[in-house]
Amino acid sequence: MTPPTFDASLWLIFVLVGLATTLPRASFIVLGSRVALPSLVQRALRYAPAAALAAIVVPDVLLVAGEFSPLNPKLAAAAAAAGAALLSRNPWLPFIAGMGVLLALRLGFGL
Repeated sequence: MTPPTFDASLWLIFVLVGLATTLPRASFIVLGSRVALPSLVQRALRYAPAAALAAIVVPDVLLVAGEFSPLNPKLAAAAAAAGAALLSRNPWLPFIAGMGVLLALRLGFGL
């Protein structure tokens, strides 16, 4: 087995990827208040954290082995957590309710 060779193209890719991730982030810091985003973009960016979290969480909650399963303990736990969040202002209650339902379904019923 031959060892991998690291030619100049690999280092060029590293530099380009680093610039592609750093420059957009740094532009907001460097430009500061001199350039303002349009109000439509500012309103849309308010939803970016929630959309990113939903994009990570929802597939894990809804899918089991790549397919939708209505008898999914994670789905029941997410519903319990959402219900607790809607009914209470306690920040710990959704966590406790969701984990309690998940634990009960997994250990108690073997799902």
